[in-house]
This record gives sequence, C-alpha cells and structure tokens, in this order.
Amino acid sequence: MLVLGVESSCDETGLALYDTERGLLAHALHSQIAMHQEYGGVVPELASRDHIRRAIPLLRQTLAEAGTEAHEIDAIAYTQGPGLAGALLVGASVACGLGLALDKPVLGIHHLEGHLLSPLLASKPPRFPFIALLVSGGHTQLMRVDGVGRYELLGETLDDAAGEAFDKSAKLLGLGYPGGPAISRLAEFGDPNAYQLPRPMLHSKNLDFSFSGLKTAVLTVVKQHSKLDSNLCEQDKANIARGFVDAIVDVLVAKCMTALKQTNLKRLVIAGGVGANAQLRAALNAAATKRRYEVFYPELQFCTDNGAMIAFAGAMRLREEPGAARREYGFGVRPRWPLDELRPPQATPAAS
Repeated sequence: MLVLGVESSCDETGLALYDTERGLLAHALHSQIAMHQEYGGVVPELASRDHIRRAIPLLRQTLAEAGTEAHEIDAIAYTQGPGLAGALLVGASVACGLGLALDKPVLGIHHLEGHLLSPLLASKPPRFPFIALLVSGGHTQLMRVDGVGRYELLGETLDDAAGEAFDKSAKLLGLGYPGGPAISRLAEFGDPNAYQLPRPMLHSKNLDFSFSGLKTAVLTVVKQHSKLDSNLCEQDKANIARGFVDAIVDVLVAKCMTALKQTNLKRLVIAGGVGANAQLRAALNAAATKRRYEVFYPELQFCTDNGAMIAFAGAMRLREEPGAARREYGFGVRPRWPLDELRPPQATPAAS
C-alpha cells in the first residue's frame, strides 16, 4: 500500500510517500523558520499562507523523487490535529481535494501519534511495548506504548512543556528563534557550576512534569544582572544556558528511568523536536547503559515536524484497520486533540 502523508500543523510543510513493502520512498519539507525569525515566533496567518504556496510544489517534488504518478497512491493521510487551526485546514483541504480528484480514500492522523511512531522509521526500530518520552512543542508526556493506538498516559506537564521552556528562556537571553537549538548550542560553552537552577518535580512521587518555575528562575537571574546595571556578557549567557539545559535534562532523564522501572519495560523511545537535543541524548544514553535499558531515537531529520511520520502513521493505521481511510471529503480539523482520545484500530473491511 502506497500512502501519501501531508503535514501542516505549524511552521513546516511536509509531504512524503511511504510504501508498506518498500518503506519510505521520498519526502520533501519546507521550514518557515527564516520567515518567522523576524517576529520572534510563529505568526499563524503567515504560516497558513505559506503552507498554501508550498504544498503542491512539494507534492510534485515528492512524486518525482519517488518515480511515482499521483494515480498510484492508494490512500492519503493528513495531520488533522493538534496544531494551528488555519495551518491544519490547509493540509486537510489539500489532502481531501487530492482524494476527491484522484478518487482515493483519506485519513486524518493525530500529529503526536506521528511523532510517537517516527522512531519506527529508523533502520533499527524498537519493538512494542516500550516507554515513550514525547517532547514536542507544547507537549511533554510519558506514555506506555503497546502498539498502534494502544497508548497509556503515565505522566505529563502541568504547565509549560520542555519545548516551551526552551523557547521562553532563550528569548530571555536574547537568543534567536527557534530558541531550543540556540540555547542548546550556547550551553556547550557554559560552566555547569555557575548557576544551580531548580529541578521542578524531580523528587515527586509521580511521573508528571513542571517547567514554568525553571523558566521563572532564568528570568530571576536575568533581572538580578539588570539590577546590578550589569549587561549579560556572552559567557554569562552561556553559563545560564548550561544551568537551564542541565536542569531540564536531569528531570527528563530521572522521570524516564522511573517509568521504565515502574513498568518493568526495557525499551525507551524519544520522540519530538527536543529529542534532537545533544545533551539530552548523551544523558539518556549514559543512564540507560548503566541500567541495561535500550534507547531509540528518530533520525534527526524526523525529530521535527515532517510528512514522513504522517505517511508512516497512516500506513500503520491502515495495516491494522484497512477501512479507516474513507472516501468522505468533507473535512474538519482538531486544533486541540488529546492523544489519549485515540482508540486502538478496529479490524474492518477495506473501504470500497
């Protein structure tokens, strides 16, 4: 089965073709980072308009790279939510319009399920069941994953997610957008002993997270420099960045190790944009090796939003539930869509 994936939930436009027998055939991605940098964050209206401009050229590029004609596609999967409403509507309209024109069934995919399953695209994918740390945008969650659609929420953030804390703290330090990669790079030059920032909920008796206090601690340090009429030099910024990154990494690693211990599982999967963080990967690898756990990551190109993960998630859904894709082209999107509302696929006859 050949599945086209369409991703447009925020500031990346992604198209991909995944074949259940041959694997990922092609994918194309356009990032809007350069456009949004001027504004210090994503401007929803600009994001939506750019998706409109990019979707069809990226589709043509993907088909050409795969050596495939549009009529050979068997089904079209698109990101139905969560995300920016206007951006989601662009991808949904493109997918459903193509479905109608080509007489192909369409399937709405949960964006976070795409991230959750993206490590399975790697050359050495994890086997079910596993613990997943989902750190993407406004989401920080620990899940037990027993199969496609079989997800149990173990813990989540009570306020700011890790990605939000990265972006907000980077802004406080005067770093560019996106803040996560910028603060991570700067932390490499920082003194780990200069600032001991708080580790929120590190010793709580549950698997939940809280990062707003950490962001506030960064703000407090920055304000202290202002009161002393002292501008932050580059080394000061690097030291604060190092203290911030170390604090987040310590919390994420500790919670992951606790989740594995509590569930008696041996495999950990990291999914989402923060999963590309070098410091987090190094700390997780060290902690897992010490305890004889395995850690799996998506390829770096699939950590951020992309069409490949949506095509793959669609293909996995259709493998389990052939009738999930429908020739029903009146579409809607779900800007807010809790992952725990997803249900396991139900075996149904293939759509006619």
